[in-house]
Amino acid sequence: MAKPRMTQADSWKKRPIVLKYWDYKHDIKEWAFKNDFKLGNEIYCYFHIPMPKSWSVKKKQEMLGKNHQQRPDIDNLLKGLMDALLEEDSHIHTVYAKKIWSDKGCIEFYNLTNLALS
Repeated sequence: MAKPRMTQADSWKKRPIVLKYWDYKHDIKEWAFKNDFKLGNEIYCYFHIPMPKSWSVKKKQEMLGKNHQQRPDIDNLLKGLMDALLEEDSHIHTVYAKKIWSDKGCIEFYNLTNLALS
């Protein structure tokens, strides 16, 4: 999930998009804690974006694994991920991220040694 534009009023207005973002961050933090996962100085990941339920089975088969070229923007996805896992992200010096269509939404992490940059 991409980070929404937030204002000071969001601390008391509780807009649904902001609540959804806080839940997203909580889920990532919980997963990272359970799996003893920590981001280092480099991030290599694929964002699996779930296909809309309204798409036909044929279209879903065609798009599975293809590049995702619409919103949310990849920089916003990365910002949400780093906000969830890091207090401070200034030490991050390398990022490789890709968005692809998938049956189920998830984030897949790689080590530099097992990632073929394509």
